[in-house]
Amino acid sequence: MTAVVPGRAGSDPGATRGATPGKDGKDAAPRRGILHRLLGAQPHGLLFSAPYIVFVLVVFAYPVVFAVWMSFQDYFFAAPGAVVDRPFVGFDNYVTALSDPEVWRSFGNVGIFLIINVPLTVVLSILLATALDRVTRARTFFRVSYYVPYVTASVAVVAVWLFLFARGGLVNNVLGPLAPDPSWLVNSSLAMPTIAIFVTWKGLGFYILLYLAALQNVPRELYESVSMDGGGKMRQFFSVTVPSVRPATLLVVLLATITGANLFTEPYLLTGGGGPNGASTSPVLLMYQRGIEQQNPDVAAAIGVVLIVFVLAIAALQRKLVGGEER
Repeated sequence: MTAVVPGRAGSDPGATRGATPGKDGKDAAPRRGILHRLLGAQPHGLLFSAPYIVFVLVVFAYPVVFAVWMSFQDYFFAAPGAVVDRPFVGFDNYVTALSDPEVWRSFGNVGIFLIINVPLTVVLSILLATALDRVTRARTFFRVSYYVPYVTASVAVVAVWLFLFARGGLVNNVLGPLAPDPSWLVNSSLAMPTIAIFVTWKGLGFYILLYLAALQNVPRELYESVSMDGGGKMRQFFSVTVPSVRPATLLVVLLATITGANLFTEPYLLTGGGGPNGASTSPVLLMYQRGIEQQNPDVAAAIGVVLIVFVLAIAALQRKLVGGEER
């Protein structure tokens, strides 16, 4: 009877599996380890994600890098193919931008917008999503109804809101003597809050869908446990629903903040370009005015870089407050 010695030839063919020598006689496992770390466990995923990666690089990454470069140059528009000198000017464009009172006012305007829009979006979205999740009849009808404004063209919806909030519009006719004077969109104190309410209403359907997707993953046993302990609907909402959808809440807060910081279409259309007297001008709208209308793209790029830093700072703070510390 012959004893089989582990590790020797003729013992177990699987014992040497994974140690296939290469052409040079060396083990190929280290090379496979490097490829595994570079490509991941599923290399085919890179093939499917490649179009989106290219899209992000071309549409987002390249413009950001180019804007940062532009903000440090004496940049101006020239004819296609023309070779012109655009010297490096350091932080001059940032000094010009940050010393402009209209720039600070635009950031203040978007700050007012975010203070109104973000909490209102979160509260209404989670409440309506919870209600829609419990609807048994006409569920599809209600979900589509909330989503329709989000996919409707802004120009068409803006026309309706201009009709509603004009001086002689439906809202003022209903309010009668309580209607503000000047009216909503020409009132320096009410223009930006009115725009915030409009954006909240228009984008609500998208955020409701995010919360509905999160609610599908909440175990029903948790609600039953709270109910058996004597908890009503309010306690179930604050003890089960709100903590369970916390990741979705963080996502909604971040998306609403990023969307609000890039506000352009609504003030441009609703208030005729940031009126009255710049009370609804956003940083992105001011970038358009400085870069395109006034032919100062370098200063506009500096405003854009400052806006990016502003949004990143707010997003980091929101993640710490809403998302909590990761463990």
